[in-house]
Amino acid sequence: MTVASGAKDTSRLDGASVAYGVSRLDGVSVAYGVSGLDGVSVAYGVSGLDGVSAAHGASRANATSPANATSPANAASAVKGAPRVGAGPRSAILDHTPPLGAGRAPAAERTHMAGATPPEQQPRGRTTMRDVAALAGVGIKTVSRVINGEPNVSAAKQEAVWAAVAQTGFRRNDSAALLRQGHTSSIGLVLEDAADPFSSALTRSIQDVAHEHGTVLFSASSAEDPVKERDLALAFCARRVDGLIVVPASGSHTYLRPELEAGMACVFVDRPPLGIEADTVLVDNIGGAREGVEQLIRYGHRRIAFVGDRLEIFTARQRLRGYRDALAEAGLDVDPALVYNGLPHHDTTRAWLRDVLASDAPPTGVFCGNSRCTVETLRAIAQSPVRPALVGFDDFELADLLVPAVTVVAQDPFGIGRTAAQLLFRRLEGDTTPVQHIHMRTRLVPRGSGEIRP
Repeated sequence: MTVASGAKDTSRLDGASVAYGVSRLDGVSVAYGVSGLDGVSVAYGVSGLDGVSAAHGASRANATSPANATSPANAASAVKGAPRVGAGPRSAILDHTPPLGAGRAPAAERTHMAGATPPEQQPRGRTTMRDVAALAGVGIKTVSRVINGEPNVSAAKQEAVWAAVAQTGFRRNDSAALLRQGHTSSIGLVLEDAADPFSSALTRSIQDVAHEHGTVLFSASSAEDPVKERDLALAFCARRVDGLIVVPASGSHTYLRPELEAGMACVFVDRPPLGIEADTVLVDNIGGAREGVEQLIRYGHRRIAFVGDRLEIFTARQRLRGYRDALAEAGLDVDPALVYNGLPHHDTTRAWLRDVLASDAPPTGVFCGNSRCTVETLRAIAQSPVRPALVGFDDFELADLLVPAVTVVAQDPFGIGRTAAQLLFRRLEGDTTPVQHIHMRTRLVPRGSGEIRP
């Protein structure tokens, strides 16, 4: 959490409220943009002028305000000499500041205080049910009944309320009602990298299933960082998502044990968790890699290189094992000089590819452990006189349009995501069968690059 220079760090672990950019000028305290991270209230431009505190555009959600200085409708204000803005048990705003108005600057100077936003330019905040009631000329309870579709409201009042809703742009806050029901109609997804084509397809398929169940999907990328993954997963849990789908980074997942024991539904995708038992949806990485290497062997290749991701990654280890198994079944030895594992988009990977292709005994065939490795290998081949046969694990965009088109071992990210999401929602609906480990099959797609003979 970052707080502007000169401001007291007022963040709270429960996320109740935070003051951004609190400044003090000539003894006058001004808070610009007080934000309630728990979605409770937002107050913009609280200022102390003539010893009186006014909240411009403050709003309330579910009739609760952390600052106890609520909405324009009830015109809340602090009397002269109030000890601080937002005094109350959930307030974290301007603690230990002098009384508002103490030592204030002359009126002419206060009119143009540095950084102050004129009231007419300040955001008005979210429309509240109280605002709708005032505009419609009815009580708040009547607005609530109309919004929630309850009976015993006259047609005239219903028409007035809906007209006020349309005019103000009011949106109902469902958070409190959902929590009272024991669920939030939301699930969390922690990915490796949202920009990766596999992750994009996975997200889309999970989102489709969530939509079918009237549920919102929240997603975030861990960048293969176990600490970031843990922080994201626990942040979703703290926001009471109904379930989690995780593409795990390397490292222990025991941090989720308390959540699982408390009833949290969780499905791991692409890689199994470490340290806990949980539902998983995996791909047959060993079998798919073995089939891809066997295709190269079938076309006469005996010196076959392997280019894969870091060995800390489960799928990289599994696909290397499939490569080794295929060579062993064909009676071929593994040459360590032809095996590389590392970050795909890294200078060391490019240097290794350049060196191995320029060696006295270059490989006649190359098997790549994922689409990123395949792309880097294609770049290296384009700059080399050597043209080895190539098979890659994972399909990728335009692979079929290259010359020759790239032979791949394709997996189905849409099917994987849909299977994982359906399993998660079965758990949310009460399925208590033992932990499931589902393995999805791969498919060899011959296109030309893997069918080139030595």
